[in-house]
Order: sequence, then structure tokens, then C-alpha cells
Amino acid sequence: MIDKVEEREFLSGKKMGGSNTFFLIAGPCVMESLDLLDRVCGEMKDITSELGITYIFKSSFDKANRSSVKSYRGPGILEGVKNLEFIKKKYNLPVLTDIHETSHIEPLKDVIDIYQIPAFLCRQTDLIAQAAETGKWVNVKKGQFLAPEDCRHIKSKIQESGSEKYIITERGTSFGYNNLVFDIRGIPILHNLGIPVIFDATHSAQLPGGAGNITGGVREFIPHMTRGAVAAGVEGLFMEVHPDPDKALSDATTQFPLKSIKNLLTQLLAIDKLVKSSF
Repeated sequence: MIDKVEEREFLSGKKMGGSNTFFLIAGPCVMESLDLLDRVCGEMKDITSELGITYIFKSSFDKANRSSVKSYRGPGILEGVKNLEFIKKKYNLPVLTDIHETSHIEPLKDVIDIYQIPAFLCRQTDLIAQAAETGKWVNVKKGQFLAPEDCRHIKSKIQESGSEKYIITERGTSFGYNNLVFDIRGIPILHNLGIPVIFDATHSAQLPGGAGNITGGVREFIPHMTRGAVAAGVEGLFMEVHPDPDKALSDATTQFPLKSIKNLLTQLLAIDKLVKSSF
């Protein structure tokens, strides 16, 4: 399966996966302001360019599955499209954002490079199929309730919609109440299904509902889990980063500090090179 991933042309004509260095999807969880997006993207582009990592910017215009109805959700799709257009034009980067309903697909079609399907919507056939029909890449977050083997159905839905541009993101599995566990066995299982895998380093550290009316998290375990995922040979990483995570308007307990990302990525590159040298 690894060779097949390497042969695929991913974004912007670049090859990702296989023996190639992992790619990185990263940015603030939610669009708090254009200034925040600009700062994070600029710093992340400098870091990834220096390290030789292909970078895809992400941020959400609407966090529709917040714990509380009072939680900040984002600026909405109209401003979200403008923000992504600004980032794409200024930094000449691919961009990704979440969609929650089929009405989001058309307004984003000429802006984004990857549609992302949130974990809670990973079985929504119309949403997946219509996103795939655009010809864009579709990254589906594996639901916390879904076995890795069941992702073959997601792959089939995208293929039956006329596309081979599918990626699955591992983001932890529910383990009792208010807890997630990253089962590293899921990565080779998904690979055996012929599916490229992204590891979501920050959402896998969540404790859903663990802080009462907000999602808790164990940020301190992010480096450990991410090193394990890279050692298992993932094609890509997903990380939400913020200059001041504790003051973030969403996922404050799990966003990774922007100031610490370069050191972690440097470690991960060394592991990635060692593991993929035998591919």
C-alpha cells in the first residue's frame, strides 16, 4: 500500500506519503480573527519551509459541535471564505476547513483544497459524496465510535462518487466516559485497507466533556502520541496551534503552543526519516 500512496499526486502537484516526509495540516482551531490566522500561518510557513515539510493551513469558520451553546463557534461561512482566500493568496498555500452540511460545499469549492468532514459526521453519506464529487481531496475524521476496519465504507463512498482523493484522520477512540485513547494499531489497519492516514495530535488529547461545560484535555501527552504515530508511518499530521492556547476561544486545553512546534517537528522528522528509510 505504501508504494501506491507514494505514486499519488497530492496537492499542488506534490507527492506525499510513502517514503516522503510527512505533511502537516496546522493552524488555529477556530477563526478568532484574521490577525491570528495571519500570524500563525506566517510563522508556520517559515518553520515548515526551513524544515522541508509540506504545509497545509487549517482553521474552522464554524465549530458546530461545541460542548455548550454559549461557546464561540466562529465568524460563519461568508467571512470564513474571505479569510481563507486571504491566506491562500498571501502565502500561496493549500488550505483546509471543516464542513458540516452540504450547503457549505459550493461556497468553498473555489477556495479550499481539502474538505474536512468532522468525526461526528463521518457516516454522513450525502456530505461525503457531494464533497468528493467536486474533485477536491476529502479528509474524513474517523469517528471516536468507529473501528478502523469500518473506514472501508468511507473509502467506498468516495470512490463511488468518482474520486480517489481520500484521507482518513485518526483522532482517538472513546474509552468510557470523558476520555479518548489513541490506539496505534489503527494506523496499520487503515494502511492495509489502502487508505492514507493522518494523525490528529491535538484532538486525540481531548477529554470530551471532561471540564464540565467545555472539553478538557491532556496537552502534555501530545508529543508522546505524535512520536508514536510518526513511528507507525503516517502520511500526515494534523495539529491545532495557537500563540496562547490557554486564551484560545476553542480547544484551549489541547491546542499546541506555537512557540514549541519547531522543536517537536524536528524530533518527528528524525523519527520519520528512520522509519521510512526502509520503505
